[in-house]
Amino acid sequence: MHTPIRRAHGVRRALTGALLTGLTLLTTASPAFADDPSASASPSGDSSGPTEAGTTFRTATALDQGQTGTAQASTGDYLYWVFPADAGQRPTVEATVKLPENAARRSASTWQIDVYDGLRRRQACAYGHQTRKAGADAATVELSCVLRPVRAWSEPWANDPLPGSYYVRLTVVDLPADELGLPIGAEVRPTVKEVGGAHDVDGTLSEPLVPGVSVASAGDGDGTGASAAPRTVAAGEPEDGWASGWWTDRWLWTVGGGVLAALAAVFGYSLTRGRGRPSHVPPGV
Repeated sequence: MHTPIRRAHGVRRALTGALLTGLTLLTTASPAFADDPSASASPSGDSSGPTEAGTTFRTATALDQGQTGTAQASTGDYLYWVFPADAGQRPTVEATVKLPENAARRSASTWQIDVYDGLRRRQACAYGHQTRKAGADAATVELSCVLRPVRAWSEPWANDPLPGSYYVRLTVVDLPADELGLPIGAEVRPTVKEVGGAHDVDGTLSEPLVPGVSVASAGDGDGTGASAAPRTVAAGEPEDGWASGWWTDRWLWTVGGGVLAALAAVFGYSLTRGRGRPSHVPPGV
């Protein structure tokens, strides 16, 4: 008479064990997808980068994520680099300027780093040292800019960071005219951090905001049957393509919620069906 009760308890124990095992596996696997430090490194594993910088948006020097670019220039020059950032990433740009010898300058200077997206919209820094003043006796000045997380989609009127190319511009914004032209050394390093599913939105861009992408797309659909020329993108693109990763930590909550719902359903059924026929009641009554 107690067989159904024992079976219900057995089902609950089995589901509880499966739930604990599944959540343990998902929790231990999550950092491998979302917080893998190698995701921010250069694909080749080499952080060395180009030794020149562009002087306009069109001639910006391409950098990979985690790659360091250097340049020798003069005070007053506008230096440009460009790197890719995809949805679910939070870009950080760090720059170091090696100032001229103290004997060659007499005044303080103010340096600034600006970041623009693929539409050349200036992106505000969430935090960091975007503008810094260097004294007349300073040897270097360090700047940084941490952007907001890149969103997969946004309203047309919004200025949210979107997947695509990001341009870095480094220059001096306050310096006496007689000290312009002195030699400097510049170093820039863009990195990204995976922020996970907390910033996921419904919707995606049809194309990332990169130079030449609209021209290449038009060539693909011209109906002539001829293949378009290979797309030339200044900043390249992520190794696994734009927004191609299917994994976010929302899968943990989805799977865990489903298992909990199933367990609750079985437990509720065992409560509502009762304990079966009492042993002292004969069959057929």
